[in-house]
Amino acid sequence: MTVPANLPLRRDSRNKVIGGVCAGIARRYGMSRSGLRLAFVLSCVLPGPQFIAYILLWMFIPAD
Repeated sequence: MTVPANLPLRRDSRNKVIGGVCAGIARRYGMSRSGLRLAFVLSCVLPGPQFIAYILLWMFIPAD
């Protein structure tokens, strides 16, 4: 998948599961949506602010 380098970071409202944050980040950087979602879920096993970061990104990244 070829993604233009100047594509703005936006939440993907068509391919969202919860808020579209992972889908939007994956689209912006040319990554797999399911792969990024899996990486996020697996990272939740580790200690850290993953859920808080997701909620903040959901609030501050505009929808497309």
